[in-house]
Amino acid sequence: MASMEENFPRGGIQKKPAEGKTPKPKLERDNLFDVCCLYIHSLLFFPLSQVLSEGMLLLGCIKEVSDYELAISLPNGLSGFVPVTQISDAYSKLLTKQVAQGELLEELNSLPDMYSPGTLVRCIVTSIEKSADGRRSVKLSIDPKKVNKGLSSTALAAGMLLSGSVLSVEDHGYLIDIGVTGTHAFLPHQKAKNYIKAVKKGPDLKIGQNLNCLIVEVKNEGRVVCLSIDRSEVAASVASERQNWALSNLLPGLVVKARVQKVAPLGMKLTFLSYFTGIVDFMHMDPEKSMSYSPDQVVRRACVLSVHPTSRAVRLTLRPPFLHPGGAPRQLPGQRMGAVLEEATVKAFYKQFGAVFELDDGTLAFARLKHLSKTRKSFKPGAFKEGCKHKCRIIDYSLMDEMCIVSLKHQIIEARFLQYQDIHTGDVVQGKVLSLKPIGMQVKVADGIRGLVPSLHLSDVILKQPEKKYNIGDEVKCRVLECNPGGKKLILTLKKSLVQSKLPVLSSYEDAKPGLITHGFVVCAREFGCIVKFYNDVKGLVPKNELGSDPISCPDKVFYEGQVLKVMVLKCEPQQERLLLSFRLSSKPGPEDKWKCTPKEKQEVKYQVGEIVDVKILKKKDNGLEVSILEDEDNVVAWIPMLHLSDFVATSKLLWHCLQEGDVLPRVMYLSDKGEHIILSRKSAVISAVQEEQVVRSFSEIQPDILLTGYVRNVMPFGVFVEFPFGVTGLAPKVSMSDKFVTDTKDHFVVGQTVIAKVMSTDEEKQRVLLNLKVSECSSGDSAAESFALLNQYFKELKEIRDLLRRGDPSICELVPGKGVHLVVQDVREDGSALFSGSSVTGLTVTATRYHLGGEGLSFKRKAIVLHVDALTSEVYVSLREELLKQRPKRRLRENSQHSAVVQHITEHFAIVSLLETGQLAAVPIACHFNDTFRFDSEKLGVGQTISITLKAVKENDHGVLPAVQGPAKKNVFVRVRNESETALEEMLPAVKHSLSLGDVVTGTVKSVKPTHVTVAIDDKLTGSIHASRILDEVPLGSFPTSTLKAGQKVTARVIGGRDVNTHRWGDLYMYNVLKNWLEVEVGPDIRGRVPHLLLSLNTKVLKHPEKSFKNGQAISATVTGTDATETNLCLSLTGIQSLEQDTISVGMITKVTLHIGLTIALPGGKTGKVSIFHLSDTYTEDPLGKFKVGKIVRCYILSNENGKIQLSLRQSRLNPKVNSKVEDIEIVSIKDVKKGQLVRGYVKSVTPSGVFFGREKHIELSLLPEDTGMPSVLPESLGLPQYGAEEEKKEPDDEEKREENYTNEVKKKIKLHWGLQRSKTIPFGWDLPEITAQLCSLSLWSMHPLPPILLFQLKKQTKKEKELEKQKKEKELCRVEAALMDPSRQPQSADDFDRLVLGSPNSSILWLQYMAFHLQATEVEKARAVAERALKTISFREEQEKLNVWVALLNLENMYGTEETLMKVFERAVQYNEPLKVFQHLCDIYATSEKYKQAEELYHTMLKRFRQDKSVWLKYASFLLKQGQTEATHRLLERALKALSTKEHLDVISRFAQLEFHSGDTEHAKALFESTLSSYPKRTDIWSIYMDIMIKHGSQKEVRDIFERVIHLSLAPKKMKFFFKRYLDYEKKFGTAESVLGVKRAALEYVETKSSLADT
Repeated sequence: MASMEENFPRGGIQKKPAEGKTPKPKLERDNLFDVCCLYIHSLLFFPLSQVLSEGMLLLGCIKEVSDYELAISLPNGLSGFVPVTQISDAYSKLLTKQVAQGELLEELNSLPDMYSPGTLVRCIVTSIEKSADGRRSVKLSIDPKKVNKGLSSTALAAGMLLSGSVLSVEDHGYLIDIGVTGTHAFLPHQKAKNYIKAVKKGPDLKIGQNLNCLIVEVKNEGRVVCLSIDRSEVAASVASERQNWALSNLLPGLVVKARVQKVAPLGMKLTFLSYFTGIVDFMHMDPEKSMSYSPDQVVRRACVLSVHPTSRAVRLTLRPPFLHPGGAPRQLPGQRMGAVLEEATVKAFYKQFGAVFELDDGTLAFARLKHLSKTRKSFKPGAFKEGCKHKCRIIDYSLMDEMCIVSLKHQIIEARFLQYQDIHTGDVVQGKVLSLKPIGMQVKVADGIRGLVPSLHLSDVILKQPEKKYNIGDEVKCRVLECNPGGKKLILTLKKSLVQSKLPVLSSYEDAKPGLITHGFVVCAREFGCIVKFYNDVKGLVPKNELGSDPISCPDKVFYEGQVLKVMVLKCEPQQERLLLSFRLSSKPGPEDKWKCTPKEKQEVKYQVGEIVDVKILKKKDNGLEVSILEDEDNVVAWIPMLHLSDFVATSKLLWHCLQEGDVLPRVMYLSDKGEHIILSRKSAVISAVQEEQVVRSFSEIQPDILLTGYVRNVMPFGVFVEFPFGVTGLAPKVSMSDKFVTDTKDHFVVGQTVIAKVMSTDEEKQRVLLNLKVSECSSGDSAAESFALLNQYFKELKEIRDLLRRGDPSICELVPGKGVHLVVQDVREDGSALFSGSSVTGLTVTATRYHLGGEGLSFKRKAIVLHVDALTSEVYVSLREELLKQRPKRRLRENSQHSAVVQHITEHFAIVSLLETGQLAAVPIACHFNDTFRFDSEKLGVGQTISITLKAVKENDHGVLPAVQGPAKKNVFVRVRNESETALEEMLPAVKHSLSLGDVVTGTVKSVKPTHVTVAIDDKLTGSIHASRILDEVPLGSFPTSTLKAGQKVTARVIGGRDVNTHRWGDLYMYNVLKNWLEVEVGPDIRGRVPHLLLSLNTKVLKHPEKSFKNGQAISATVTGTDATETNLCLSLTGIQSLEQDTISVGMITKVTLHIGLTIALPGGKTGKVSIFHLSDTYTEDPLGKFKVGKIVRCYILSNENGKIQLSLRQSRLNPKVNSKVEDIEIVSIKDVKKGQLVRGYVKSVTPSGVFFGREKHIELSLLPEDTGMPSVLPESLGLPQYGAEEEKKEPDDEEKREENYTNEVKKKIKLHWGLQRSKTIPFGWDLPEITAQLCSLSLWSMHPLPPILLFQLKKQTKKEKELEKQKKEKELCRVEAALMDPSRQPQSADDFDRLVLGSPNSSILWLQYMAFHLQATEVEKARAVAERALKTISFREEQEKLNVWVALLNLENMYGTEETLMKVFERAVQYNEPLKVFQHLCDIYATSEKYKQAEELYHTMLKRFRQDKSVWLKYASFLLKQGQTEATHRLLERALKALSTKEHLDVISRFAQLEFHSGDTEHAKALFESTLSSYPKRTDIWSIYMDIMIKHGSQKEVRDIFERVIHLSLAPKKMKFFFKRYLDYEKKFGTAESVLGVKRAALEYVETKSSLADT
């Protein structure tokens, strides 16, 4: 309390001391308050939405309650939601428990059972997320642990108001969770009963229910508190200074007394609780007193709205409903939501936030800034002065602000649907597909309104793959089947029959009047009849006798689920919701039913498909024309779809645009009668096909390979559906749609387009037709004639349209291509195009592209020539190019003459081109066929492109152009532009004829210079290439020949050859590209060569980085050494021909580094040589091979070259003999190179019980004795070698010579043994391997440690006696060795020993494995592998198990010492040569043993797929999982195993799984498995026995006795019962008492007596 006083002085009596004591808090407080003042004074008062952040405490009001979340209204019009997991800890635990158990818990209540809209709650912001469309989602929590996290048990005081949640229901009250650690809160029943009565949510409070609690009493320093939720007590509570509130724990919802400090237009600043400051914004002033506040005025009550987590800024409200805790804000009447108000008066306008309006009923409303106008630019602040009136719409209601939220946006005011309440059953709505799920399609109807189309309602028929028909984002037209605004549930249908139905909507049983005919859909068809459903879940029964005029025995075969049918109501009982229906509609309509009778029967008789009629337009609609057929007394109404107005899509749109209601359209063909209208068509191609009888009238008439004219009915991702006259439909699959590759079908065809299709095949059973739309298959072959016919037809239809246009706008008809007009420049766009105006083009948009401006500066007035007039968009395209404007003498043109022309403008169906000679304009069709609709970008015509055309008429047509077709000149060749490193760039020029011949001298201009060639332009149309080798007579080495020429330079050259640039290129590339092992060069355009890497130079620096020394285009001199294997390239050398003779120096590349041996080096000419470990350097080092890596370039001295074997040296004394460098370790080549007493050094080769062998080139007897070397002994005692101490020398001086001699002999023997074993390290089994290794290493570290060099043993001349003694010793030693070898108990000591053993027992896998282990102890992995391979070849194929043992050993070896790759290779081989399952199981064991659990798991998954019928695999995997502690996974595995295995295996598998779980898993689950098995198979004595054995081991005595008692009461065969009684007796004798033993005997006696009595009867 003292610290509290210091930090928050209460003020009043001791002002000065208080100020002196605590200057810092006061300073901070003043700064904070000054900031707030600054906000208010500068009108930069931020709304809550801008300062909202995680951790912010807010007072909110529950707006809506659903099962999974609470929607919360927050201040300033904000909203958030509380997920079901953020209610409280106790509630979350119940949820988790219910999910785990899978059944409903009684104590768990749903959110609607606990919470009501309008309740105030304290909440904390847990996260703020922004969606893709910029909307914010505010996630809240009302969990007391989070809301009250600032409170501690010591801070709690009586009178405090805080949030709590019901933790549990006790006898005398409730335990409440108030979120304060270490505090227990209790709510007595007495303090809760009034609240429970008022909320009417049941007789008790529920776990998880959020409460506004008042602390009545605090005990034990805050560890226990007593609470009250009595409404009167809570409402009277006011926060005071005595309650120790601090900024860190201040809670929203607290009611405080306050004083006005400052008043500003946007709000005011208050002080409360003596030293806290808060702000009240304009939305939370008391509406009745908003203008009467003044500084220092006392505000009796204010309520805390929010506390910011970091700045601790406090917001308050003065609105009356919040000033009494437990109160509730006013609700908006339901009918007001969505209401449009004609006049709302502006009350106040706030520049940063929006405007406050007064509505017609006197209430206030707020409009955010973005809702005051359509866009920010169109916003005018002047229109929102006080008193101005505006039309607006109520779009929401903010409970926390008690204000309506309104919008002035036109689209919102005019919106048909704003909320679910606006939608009514039977409404037809437009929506957008959001997602496709198995249950159906989600459709967005409007902002915030989503509906579901069940899968049954996606179409009139059931769709198996709806994703092929509907895509996300598609616009769809639906009808509302059911709408529940309360649950925000909207069910829609996409069935066309229902959407387009004009019959009454049946949405309630009250509307079902007898005789009513309407549409419904079948939901069930059974033997008793059909159940038909309507709107709002209204359903009725069609009895069997009312299904049709003829009796139907099996309705389920005639009707299908989802089928839409017309039904008639027979009888309805609304109270019982019973409805009787009939499919038999009245066949003889009475007088009152005349309105139902359509003229359909008459139409079918009167008009036939193909009949030509004239029609009058009644009404224009977006997708077509509603017309009436003339000369028909009944005025029959028909329909012409827009795309059926013409064969051309562009013309169809233009004709629709030009036609007006009342116009007469002649020569329209009757096409079909579908749905409610007769369908007519005006497509010329379709009419001609029908009139010429090139149609099929039924499926039976279709023959393969016939051509049919039709129109596209639907475009799907997999193909195009084409419909023909008389209703036949076919499918053109994606592969048959075009000669080009089809990526997207929508790029090729549109619905309604005219096409000519070729029948590929028919399926009579399914009534399907497969079509081909490829132009190559469907055209006649004469593309020129077909394309000209299309052009003529297009212009013919265009002439009719021009006649229609003349009556409305004659000026547009006078503008034809080629006409000159005077224009005035209006504007120049960003893309370089210009806009014009002129007297002759009034009301039209006149455009000239950048190309057509001619490149000159634009003057104000210009003359232009018309290229094209687009009447649909009222755009005129003109050109100012000089070649089109200048008057040229007209030449006489001939029909079918060929001309070059320049493309000037491109439309959808044709291109405008100008003849090069005369400048006249011609029209060229883009397509050559109806089906020719798609072009790659490279094939499209481009403005400015020159093409060859053939004129089809010499006189301009009505449209001012000459009709022509493309061709027949060659099309341009489009070549893939290659990289410079691949080939020279080519000019994309058409082939031209020339008169040049070989030997001609020509003059040209250099166009481009590349490293290896130069391109020369000889004239405008001809280019040539000069190779780098043909530029200079004498090329200086290292120079770049092409660099002597520059672009634009004139050169004289002789023609030495030529090729058509379109068919073949000049020689590929004179390229220097340094690859891994050669340099590629060109000798001439057609002669190539390669220089191997090692023949580039003798300098190692050049060889390391050849790319620095050799550049593209550089001239070099090389020696030809031959040709390569393919004889297409020369083999070259830059260093001459390498001889590799003895005593010469060469360069090489290291290809292999062999440990303890040396190097393998690649030499020039493809040869290889070897470098011994002694020839690496003049100085021996600890790691002699460390500095040599594969790929390193080295200089090497050739010691010898005999029989193809080359020995090399890298010693500097050999490579640079002139440099007198110090040679520490001389080269010993022969015995002559060593002298007596000389100190020499070498590398240890092998260690044996009798000596150490050191590697030198020759075999010399050496001594390591201290007396010889003058240094301490370097060999450890652990080697077991003979030690020669000084004491022995003194005692037995005569024996010393013998010992030395014996030592020398043994060393000799070991030397021989060493070479006999091909230099293998021979280390006996009994030696201490780590110590040996350490000693061997230290012996080679002579350069770092003062270890003794190896002293050459003194060679003495032996006497005759000595020789005789030596011979005897040799004989003795030989006898000893032979005796040892004959000893059967002797352990093998060397590789030779093992070789002898495996020769004797070649099929013994144990011997082979010991042999492998022997090598592995010496860390010689390669030798161990070799032994394994030998074993696999040696062991007989009949010994499968022995071979498998070796394979397993090899797998173990690769797992420990190899890589994953080598292991997999061995594994694959093992699977081939052995039974696969065994190999898989062994590898799994290896992985598990070496703790490679991930690999083991992957292998088990493979096994489960490959050997799913083998139960051992499932059991092994279960054992593995249980060892990992994955009991849940084991349970799931058992379920999978039972599905995979046959039924007869189930019992055994369950039993085995249970046994495994007893040993290493879940004992309780194992018991449950046994119990369930035995309850199903009680007579399986083997399972009982297993269960007993396991329970005796793992269970208690009580459990075991229970099992025995159950067994002895089973009805089994006497023999089996005797077995169980005996087991029971043995168990009781061992573990029981005398009484229990007697009990078993009595039970056995009873059983025998029972059996006897049964036998007697």
